[in-house]
Amino acid sequence: MKNQANKTRLMKLSHEIQKDKHITRRKALTAAWAIVQNSNITVFYLVERYSNKNNTHLNKKKSGNLTLSLVA
Repeated sequence: MKNQANKTRLMKLSHEIQKDKHITRRKALTAAWAIVQNSNITVFYLVERYSNKNNTHLNKKKSGNLTLSLVA
């Protein structure tokens, strides 16, 4: 059951990427797979990139407390 849910999330994420970036299904699925497989690195990168340097709330969060949430 869990495996099916992971596949569903992966397919939905790849569909969003394909729609937003106007790329082929293969490239979108590859990008989604990379995001899911490297979620710990992806989350840290996104927080660093998009957090305001003056925002102390996000700066105080530890990377272990952050997770990538893929809503099915």
